[in-house]
Parts: sequence; structure tokens; C-alpha cells
Amino acid sequence: MKNVAVILSGCGFLDGAEISESVLTLLALDSEGVQYKIFAPNKEQHHVINHLKGEEVPGVSRNVLEESARIARGNIEDIVNLNADEFDALVLPGGFGVAKNFCTFAFEGSDASVDDVIAAKVVAFNTANKPVGAICISPALVALVLGKKAPTLTIGSDDNTAAELEKLGAIHQKCVTSECVVDEVNKIVTTPAYMDDSANLAGIFTGISKLVKNVIRLA
Repeated sequence: MKNVAVILSGCGFLDGAEISESVLTLLALDSEGVQYKIFAPNKEQHHVINHLKGEEVPGVSRNVLEESARIARGNIEDIVNLNADEFDALVLPGGFGVAKNFCTFAFEGSDASVDDVIAAKVVAFNTANKPVGAICISPALVALVLGKKAPTLTIGSDDNTAAELEKLGAIHQKCVTSECVVDEVNKIVTTPAYMDDSANLAGIFTGISKLVKNVIRLA
């Protein structure tokens, strides 16, 4: 039985992990009979957003690990305990937390910096020739970390975001929500999910399910 690591970036699409994408990822893994373990960094979020108003909440701080535990129902570990040797693959759901808490892509695009611990975990899986699945905006993180390998990936059809990824060395391929892009050489699988604001849950689940199937196939 395959064993997959999942890394979450908080709870809530504007400042953490996209909840629907995260749950659908876990459902897709479970549907394939795959074991998984969830991880998150024990650090403060970049900021906190009121998801009703879409506005930053000043003077408030939340912890990424504690917030991610909401989605994981408490069954989660600090990312420092993630050992790539113990897993067959890595999957990264999306949400702005990836672009704000794991790196600074949301603010600096291709000039962004990446959290050292997060970068090390992604590199560890790739170096071990183990597949990495990246959903929604997470391919931006992959491009920041592995761009020198010219990975083929997708963030859907947003030309501006695609251009930033290509500045990092990635090869962008347009893709609809219900599909995924597979880089067989680098073992990287990506799907747009909510990078298309008009996407529906059924289409997102189809795309994530295809991503999971391919990640398992490559593992």
C-alpha cells in the first residue's frame, strides 16, 4: 500500500489551505486505498483574512499548524517530522497559504523566497525520484524550488501567473480544471482546481482524482 505525505498551509483559501481542495485530496487518496499522513509547519501565518469580508484582520495572529489541524481533525504533525524516506509521494493542496505562508509568491511572483523547511521537503522527494502532486497555486511553489529542472506544470489558463512560473524555468501547459498535467520525467503532477474561479466541486474533484491516480502510478 502506498503512503503519501500531504502538506497543508492553514485553513481558509485567502490565508491558508483551500478547504475544499484539501478535503477532496484526502477523499481521492482514501478512494484509491492509499495511506496518508498530514503535515504543516509550526509557524505563524503571514496574516489573517476575514473570509466574509475578504479583508485583513489587523493585530490578529494564527498558527499554520494549529489552523491546518482543523482540516486534519487534529491528526497532523509538525513538518519537521516529515521524512521523505517514509513516504512514496508528496501532495500539496492549494490555497493562498501556499503563496503566503510557504513562500512569498503572492507578493513577489518569480522573485519570491521560499520557507527553507518547505523547500527542503519538496527537494527531498524530488531527489529521491518520488512524485510530487501540486494543486491550484502550489505549482508556483514547485517552480520556485525545482524550476532549474524545467518542470512541465499548470496553474490553469492565467497568462500572467504562467509567465511568472516560466521566468523560473518551468514550462507551463494550459489545462482545464477537470484534467491534470503530468511531467513523467520529473514526476510532477499538477491540476488547476480553484485557479479557475468559476470551477465547480465536481470538476475540481475530477482533476484532483486524476492527479492522485497519476501520483500513485508514478510512485
